[in-house]
Amino acid sequence: MENRTTGKPTGCVVLPDGTSYFGAGFGAEGAAVGELCFNTAMTGYQEIMTDPSYSGQAVVFTFPHIGNTGANPEDNEADRPAAVGMIMKWTPSAQSSWRAEEGLPEWLSRRGQIGIGGVDTRRLTRLVRMQGAQHAALAHSEDGVFDIDALGRMAKEFPGLDGLDLAEDAASSEQYCWSAPRWQWPGGAPESGKADLRVAAVDYGAKRNILRCLASVGCGVTVFPARTGWERILAAEPDGVFLSNGPGDPAATADYAVPMIRGILDNSSIPVFGICLGHQLLALALGARTAKMKFGHHGANHPVKDMESGKVEITSMNHGFTVDRDTLPQGVVETHRSLFDQTNCGIRMADRPVFSVQFHPEASPGPQDSFYLFEKFAASMRQRRPQPRT
Repeated sequence: MENRTTGKPTGCVVLPDGTSYFGAGFGAEGAAVGELCFNTAMTGYQEIMTDPSYSGQAVVFTFPHIGNTGANPEDNEADRPAAVGMIMKWTPSAQSSWRAEEGLPEWLSRRGQIGIGGVDTRRLTRLVRMQGAQHAALAHSEDGVFDIDALGRMAKEFPGLDGLDLAEDAASSEQYCWSAPRWQWPGGAPESGKADLRVAAVDYGAKRNILRCLASVGCGVTVFPARTGWERILAAEPDGVFLSNGPGDPAATADYAVPMIRGILDNSSIPVFGICLGHQLLALALGARTAKMKFGHHGANHPVKDMESGKVEITSMNHGFTVDRDTLPQGVVETHRSLFDQTNCGIRMADRPVFSVQFHPEASPGPQDSFYLFEKFAASMRQRRPQPRT
């Protein structure tokens, strides 16, 4: 936890009131500011740190063994850094995985992300649970010298995520195609799969494994930037439209996303499937409202009930906003609900193949209970267009 020469801690977390938590810094040196959230997943730290939905957030890991499988390029969910930093109970141990190409500290340093170990993560988690999402400044300095007052001001002046559109910056600025399916043992991820369906995926900060899951059910995916208009999307003649995950306040992203979604719904009958931010944006387009949660849902062990079948799924979650079920209009059915706090986790239109879920069925990281949703989306497209494309 200390610099061997000075005997001082090399990492710290500072809250707006000046409360400070000291530990061992690793990864990139410097300072960063964001919203604290805690994640309860036992695996998948690399996927979490590269998930664009974590933009503007610092992740407190409740599981202590973080970093022991190292890092490799196949597990990145995006090329650009997402979370501003990570906070953990123990410092990373040496990697022990045949897939590892580098250690977690080196990987973070190369990506410009800060890590701090040796912190009382249980205390930070209780703080977030009791008082709601906290703003915090993270700093790593090998000489152990920190300007606590300046870091406190950084945390105090951070505007937060409420009212902030982060999706456009997290998304790709260029249209591209995706065809690689999910990772398979022992050969890894194939370069392409067999595709008989054409899907337009609107990128608000899409995770690669979601695109892989679409390809695994027979979809050739064209990814469109967040601000793409509905006319351009329908001109590509897709069999279905996918609305991706992403960061920020859905009500802010709705300024340009909702007109596009309404245009798709008003000018076509093709299936639509949304995940996470895509779920919230679809709900807004249908007339519902969203709200900021006290501390959100972040983890790979969240129970969700299918309200129509009664089945309970263990899901992967990452969101700080929720759809207000009391504002769902007539003709929109609630399909899923969190068993932790009863918040909405899924909707569908009663008379059309248009549906979305708040959780992450691509299981990256997390259980694979909900992969059937990708199969459901593919089945709805094949039902509408029985003849495969040549």
